[in-house]
Amino acid sequence: MHHIRFRIIFGASLLALSLLLYLLHYLIFKDVHHIFLYLISDIAFIPINVLVVAIIIDQLLKSRERRSILNKLNMVIGAFFSEMGVLLLRYFALFDNNFSHLSEKLIMQGDWSVRHFATARREIRTFEYKIDSRKGDLEALRAFLAKQRRFLLSLLENPNLLEHESFTELLWAVTHVGEELAYRDNVSQLSNADYDHLSGDIKRAYTLLIYEWLSYMQHLKARYPYLFSLAIRINPFNPFATVDFK
Repeated sequence: MHHIRFRIIFGASLLALSLLLYLLHYLIFKDVHHIFLYLISDIAFIPINVLVVAIIIDQLLKSRERRSILNKLNMVIGAFFSEMGVLLLRYFALFDNNFSHLSEKLIMQGDWSVRHFATARREIRTFEYKIDSRKGDLEALRAFLAKQRRFLLSLLENPNLLEHESFTELLWAVTHVGEELAYRDNVSQLSNADYDHLSGDIKRAYTLLIYEWLSYMQHLKARYPYLFSLAIRINPFNPFATVDFK
């Protein structure tokens, strides 16, 4: 309320000062025509001023701010994949009965272009994932996600994530898988309904994780080629990947 009152008083003071200056101009020069000429001219310029300041410049500043936020987000996403994302892909892949066909689409080379990434992104959207929670090691996955729980929560607390809905959705999906596993005493002896439910949860997190990983790899290729070089040498979808140069 105090802030609004200050704005009203400040605006009224500016108007009063403007009227006082116009009155002073009239008392000195006795030229009403000149006063109205420049007054109308200044008023006519207001829409142009609004266009330049409120629309064009404002949009340029917002665009610059958004690029800055996205750059910070890419640093957060990079920390996620370095800390747990790549290893989590390996854990999830153990549940994928169709992994061999998927990996063929995601084995990258150093010369991948924007077109290669677009093709891979299109193919993983339509890919037929066959996730079976009975196949992989649920106990190892539960232990891993329990260990990373605090890290995941710290990422979700980052206010900049509001600018990246798909990555936030991924974090929630991974967190949910961890919670589903944490509430079960023995993940090696579950009902078929529980296994089917976990298969769906893992599939959701797995597909989101692959999509974000692919986008992150494209970012590295464009901005940080030396990091991209390491990333393709530890590609979790390449069964023959090795960090050593051949």
